[in-house]
Amino acid sequence: MAHTSLSRRALILGAAATGFVTPALATAQQAPVRRNTSSFVTQKWQDHFDTLGKGAIIADTTSRALHYWNADGSDYRVFPTSIPMSDELTKRGYTKIVRKKVGPTWTPTQNMRKRDPSLPTFMPAGPDNPLGTHAMYLTWPAYLIHGTHDTRKIGRRSSSGCIGLYNPMIEELFAITPIGTQVLVL
Repeated sequence: MAHTSLSRRALILGAAATGFVTPALATAQQAPVRRNTSSFVTQKWQDHFDTLGKGAIIADTTSRALHYWNADGSDYRVFPTSIPMSDELTKRGYTKIVRKKVGPTWTPTQNMRKRDPSLPTFMPAGPDNPLGTHAMYLTWPAYLIHGTHDTRKIGRRSSSGCIGLYNPMIEELFAITPIGTQVLVL
């Protein structure tokens, strides 16, 4: 009896020819995307930065994840995030952490108040503040990486431009991220 081996490609093509494969499976070989079980796209700091410097953060708005590396690359962490409500509100590019604040206050921008006139002109730190318990300010005015008390926002398009994390996760990131850490928003 002759032994035949089937390659994965032959199996998929054979299944497609007999109609036993979904269109997504038939096209899966055309555009491979590396993802882990949480659907976060794998990121490598070397693909975006020349050096780690004081550390690096990549906020990936497509997979709604924030990737963090410390200065020597020995600490890598991934956090789920909220992202801006629309592409028009999403600022992309390179920036860095310039200031950090525990218990941030919030002053909505004029554009935010134009979109939603019911917003207050100022909100002190506390459980109703949309910036959560900790905030890290970027070189871009009014764009932050911050916490949120509203856990329903994480994993969704829900912010006016900022990157939001669960409060315990922003507290963790805040503690390990020095001022001057480079940031890339994709």
